[in-house]
Amino acid sequence: MAPILAAAIVLAFIALGELVSLWSKARVPALLVAMLGVFVFAKAGIIPADLVETSTMVALGALIQPALMVHMGSLIPLSVIRQQWRAVLIALAGMVVGVGFVLAAVTPLFGFEYAVAGSGPLAGGIVSTALTTQGLTGAGVAGAVLVVPTLVLMLQSLPSMPLTNLLLRRYALHLRDGVGAASSDHVTTGVAAPQRGVTGRTAGAVSGSGDDAAAPRSELRSDTMLTDPPTADATFTDRPTADTTAEPPRDGGLGGGATRRTLVRLPESLRENQLFLLFLVLLAGSAAFYLGQWTGVSYSIWGLALGIALTALGVLPDKILERSNSFGLAMAAIICIVIAPLMGASIADVLASLAPVVAILLIGVLGILIGGAVMTKLLGWDPRLGMPVALTAMFGFPADYLIVQEVVRSTGRDEAEQEALRTRILPPMLIGGFTSVSAGSIVIASVLVSLL
Repeated sequence: MAPILAAAIVLAFIALGELVSLWSKARVPALLVAMLGVFVFAKAGIIPADLVETSTMVALGALIQPALMVHMGSLIPLSVIRQQWRAVLIALAGMVVGVGFVLAAVTPLFGFEYAVAGSGPLAGGIVSTALTTQGLTGAGVAGAVLVVPTLVLMLQSLPSMPLTNLLLRRYALHLRDGVGAASSDHVTTGVAAPQRGVTGRTAGAVSGSGDDAAAPRSELRSDTMLTDPPTADATFTDRPTADTTAEPPRDGGLGGGATRRTLVRLPESLRENQLFLLFLVLLAGSAAFYLGQWTGVSYSIWGLALGIALTALGVLPDKILERSNSFGLAMAAIICIVIAPLMGASIADVLASLAPVVAILLIGVLGILIGGAVMTKLLGWDPRLGMPVALTAMFGFPADYLIVQEVVRSTGRDEAEQEALRTRILPPMLIGGFTSVSAGSIVIASVLVSLL
């Protein structure tokens, strides 16, 4: 089979997964559909077992992965993270405690390799799963263990998303009931209605810290938006007057579109030249790769660090792979790295890995909830918001955005009330998912596979 046809078939499964996820409003994970479809078709003999390898997408993934780490670092809006530091701490606490629980409980039951295989995907997404898969392969691990990262990635949103929806719904009803109990004399004074930009991003969705998400109704003003944590007994009364309908932000709602002052600023002609930007990110990825070889610290960590630093300095623009129109192909190649072990696995390997995967998911969810709850308590947040922020490690964007949308639509009694709920719930959810999925899990996966 020609590589171009093999790549088209693989991408057909990935595209089908994306469509099913959109139709189901993220209730059915895209990767679950794509990976399950490829596995079933391969085992039924409908497609060749070496389809992914034939497509050469795995080789492309290995080439682009260091550059993808730089891209992930270029996504980090440091100003927003400073505003949302409580959400960052809660996400980190949930992730670290969840991984600690898995290492402590799964290692004596199934072995250290199984614990490592599940920890990276549990705390993150496709990138940390690819790092874990490559690390296991490089360490000579084979058989059922090699299938664990893929299965954890496929199934991790099944327990976490319904639980997140339940907790956020209770939190939203708590806020909404505060509005109902409030005096009709209260008017909108604090929360500015989000403005629609040319990219479709809801400006201001993350520019407010979200720490006001449950400020006492008498104190919720524009001057408290970045300082008041969501306490357990708080409500809201400010109601935006704008008629807006939110759509998933292209950048995950993390901001970064605004002009920033930097030490270096590339000429506009270079910032808009896609080939030049692709050269820059590949050059930075190469630097990360060789720094990893020279220092013994994983290139993924170096890539994140270089992406953060070079973007802050202005040497790289933010979202550089997206600006070079290369992100879609890069992600497809990374997905192929994750799919490849499943294509080569036997049904016996998959069945043998089910018990460890179930244990990893159950123990991991428990650990994430405990870690998130403890940090939430220490910070004085409402656990009905704090624990969902921690759980975003298991699904990330756009699922976190879609869950918030579903919650506010089902609890807000009119459009203004829905927007007020969205303004308070969405920012910490987005930042929590970014902290774990896009950054923290990459560090955890890199460190753990180095111990094999």
